[in-house]
Amino acid sequence: MSMSENDNTGQYLDSIFGLNGKVALITGGGGLLGRQHAEAIAKAGGTPVLLDIDEPAAVDAAEQIGMDFGIPALGLLLDITSPTAATAVLDNLLDRYGRIDILINNASNNPKMEKTDDVNFSRLESFTLDQWNADLSVGLTGAFVCSQVFGSEMARRGSGVILNVASDLALIGPDQRIYRDESLPEHLQPVKPVTYSVVKSGLIGLTRYLATYWASSGVRVNAISPGGVENGQPGEFMAKLTNLIPLGRMANIDEYQGAIIFLCSEASSYMTGANLTIEGGLTCW
Repeated sequence: MSMSENDNTGQYLDSIFGLNGKVALITGGGGLLGRQHAEAIAKAGGTPVLLDIDEPAAVDAAEQIGMDFGIPALGLLLDITSPTAATAVLDNLLDRYGRIDILINNASNNPKMEKTDDVNFSRLESFTLDQWNADLSVGLTGAFVCSQVFGSEMARRGSGVILNVASDLALIGPDQRIYRDESLPEHLQPVKPVTYSVVKSGLIGLTRYLATYWASSGVRVNAISPGGVENGQPGEFMAKLTNLIPLGRMANIDEYQGAIIFLCSEASSYMTGANLTIEGGLTCW
């Protein structure tokens, strides 16, 4: 291949995968995957804005990404369940950048699998209504609020992308056997809480609704359903889970970045209402 052909190929890839000049909002930006999504935006030339209820985590992550990639990443406080707070952030960002191009609805509660002396908190029979409401408020209502506030601005401008971060557990029920502890009686066995599946399934429904609702306004809406990320989990759990995955391992922490760039860029210009499943083949069995 000649030098000019190499240049043309590079220019073509930059034109369809590049996010130069794009402003991308990432909810839950201070968390494990939120930082990775923000890095992906930065690598493609975009400006990531990390939004989180934990303001120091968002600011620290943005500062690190800014130093690593030489871009003006920004970390801001946002309670995504509050339309008033989201509108204030919108006004701030429009004053600062004059535009919003991408929204990644990534934030969610991570319901724990704890037990007290006499009951396991995560089991359906013991799961409290307060916890149900809290998890749905962040994971589903928060995505709705952010889509309503920031998505409406993109629709007004006639251009934008919304990406909802769902899960492989939006497509299949959790295999509770991988959490089982044979030393515990049945009523104390840990399980993946019900709210995780409900929230992630709801995000796919929200994706399809918004995709058709804003199709004529130039706003594309897709979802990604990632599998679990290896992050120091106990060896016994890892062995049980990876035995269920055709590729035989969990995802590396940065392994979803390519999909983020693809779905946020013009490379996916003819995709809307879709759910991209990336889980090592778990749902193929």
